[in-house]
Formats: sequence, C-alpha cells, structure tokens
Amino acid sequence: MPPDPPVPGEAPREASLADRAVFAAQFVRAPVATASVWPSSTALARAMADAALRSARPSPVVVELGAGSGAFTGLLARRLAGRGRQLAVEINPVLAHRLAERFAHVEVVPADVAELPALLALRGITGADVVVSGLGWSATRPGREDSLVPGVARALTDDGVLVQFAYCATSWAAPARALRAELGECFEQVETSSVVWRNLPPAVVHRASGPRR
Repeated sequence: MPPDPPVPGEAPREASLADRAVFAAQFVRAPVATASVWPSSTALARAMADAALRSARPSPVVVELGAGSGAFTGLLARRLAGRGRQLAVEINPVLAHRLAERFAHVEVVPADVAELPALLALRGITGADVVVSGLGWSATRPGREDSLVPGVARALTDDGVLVQFAYCATSWAAPARALRAELGECFEQVETSSVVWRNLPPAVVHRASGPRR
C-alpha cells in the first residue's frame, strides 16, 4: 500500500501519552459519553480508513462521529489530502478543542451525534458519502427506538457507506448482536473485517453500504 499523502502538521502515529492521559481523564469524568478508556490504535485506524475510502468518490463528504482524540481523524485527513470535505463530530468540549487545534483542515463540530441531520443541513450538506463511527453502544443505542443507525442511513447518499468498529470480546453481548442486526436492516450489504489484533481490546470493522430508503 502506498504511503499516506502528507497533511501539514500531522503524521500518523499512536496516541501520545498526553493524548491518552486526556482521553482517560475525560472517560473518568463522562464515561457514557467517552465510551472507551483508551484511544484506538493506528492499526484499527488504518482498517477503518481502508473500509471508509475504499470506493469513495474523488471528493467525498466524510463525517466522523465521536472523533475523540483523533485516532481516525488524522489518518482520514491524510488519505483525503484536502479533497472533499471532512467533518469531525465530538460532544466532549475538551476533546473537540484539541481536535480543532490539531487538524486545521477538518471541520470540528462540538455537538451531539444525535443531531447529525441538522448538523449537515446547517452546513448545506444534503448527504454524506461516508460516515465513520468511533461511537460505543451507549451512543449508538442499538435495538432501541432512538438508535442512531437508521438516522445515519438516512443521512447518507444513495451509495453511501457507514463504517463502525466493534470489540471482539463483547461480540456475544445483546447490544453487539442488535447492532449487527440493525446494520443488516438498514443497509443492503454489510461486511465484517478480520480481527484487528493490534488494538486494545482487539476489534473488527463493520462496513455497511447501500442504505435502504
């Protein structure tokens, strides 16, 4: 695979100790909103970016939900290299501020992901080409009436893609099964990657394409 094109001021890297400390502190303060105690690894970020941009148009609209410490944000920005439009939605104000400082080419939106349709409409976006989700179950709410998945499907273009990771250790749990079932209900095709072992904890990547209308 060729190297990622450069983006000024940011290179692909594992989360620094400072990033991890801030992320962990925000988890302690708001565990439901932050969802994880540790940032995602570069290996998982690459798997997410590969799935997200595999068949994307030349200048796509890419929306990241739950951008956190920017583990996915930076790699997506490098892959896009200024093409299209990239939004990073993050409800935690501390993390959102750090994202805005680090990624000048990304539109950081400090808001609740449940407001996705309104956030896109305010910015004149009629449909996202790609949605990359770094959200945990508490935010996606699979199997509930207020689940985020159907709303994301409606916010995508007709050939849009949703990419969502899931931890292997909890794949047996009811929310994980509900999420996989919802993806199948809301999208024409769902692919699941091999296990990304170089992540704590190991994870897989779901790629859902062809939103059902």
